[in-house]
Amino acid sequence: MKALSPYQTDKHASWAFAESRPEEDEVLLRARERSAELGIEPVSEGTAALLTVLAATSSPATVVEIGTGAGVSGTALMRGLPASSVLTTIDTDAEALRAAREAFTEAGHPANRTRMITGRSRTVLPRLSSRSYDMVLIDADHASLMFHLEQAARLLRPGGLLIVNDALDQDRVPRPAVRESSTLAARQLGRAVREDEQWLSALTPTGTGVLLAVRR
Repeated sequence: MKALSPYQTDKHASWAFAESRPEEDEVLLRARERSAELGIEPVSEGTAALLTVLAATSSPATVVEIGTGAGVSGTALMRGLPASSVLTTIDTDAEALRAAREAFTEAGHPANRTRMITGRSRTVLPRLSSRSYDMVLIDADHASLMFHLEQAARLLRPGGLLIVNDALDQDRVPRPAVRESSTLAARQLGRAVREDEQWLSALTPTGTGVLLAVRR
């Protein structure tokens, strides 16, 4: 195995330091415990902090989250959103949605600030209005990444922000020898966003990769 250069070693140390920096409160910690009980992998601590900052910076009025999980990412988003914003969050797992609702309630968010939909994204997303959302978070099965990208492009207003969690597929994307289906899907999405002039994009190593793209 090729040895890491000092630069690469420093980058790994910097990544680890950045991931350990956020200090989460009891609400998020309990949401992570529920995630573990349900066998759901939530966004990392660094990604959760990034979501809060992105929501606070862009101040979106309407947000779609594809993949609710047990509410870790939704709670992080809600903390940065303006008080009048509404989060539409979609998941196939009703038990996960109940756990997410518990997290949102513990965080003090009124029920009318969230629209929680149990169903498959391929059924639900086409029913949402085009160009009616300011932010779309994709945190779901990689098998549907290209469909989700297509829907995000339709749903977002010009200037809207797309966020894709695990864009590096558990850090496998940079390794050419890895040819797993999820990795190939992540690579395909990354190329599609980079090559499409309707997007301005950046890829960050936060968590297991976060792709950010603004709809022109």
